[in-house]
Amino acid sequence: MKISKIAYKPVGLALGATSGMIAGAAFKQAWKMAGHDDDAPDATDEDRSWQEILLAAALQGAIFAVVKAAVDRAGATTVRRLTGTWPG
Repeated sequence: MKISKIAYKPVGLALGATSGMIAGAAFKQAWKMAGHDDDAPDATDEDRSWQEILLAAALQGAIFAVVKAAVDRAGATTVRRLTGTWPG
């Protein structure tokens, strides 16, 4: 295993936590902009319809995936600029 890959592990963990916070905030804003309540439904929320719960889950999953990919890619690109080696 490359030393750069090992050294990148703590950076990757920090970026993962940061991307989770960013994605959570982006999802809340997107849910409000879609014209729904302030809080997205939980899967076990009895008062919400299947359609609303599945829509919220799909939107949340898409946002989390895009934000995670963008943050991971930016982190790897920055590491290459600083060290000259791709961390993955």
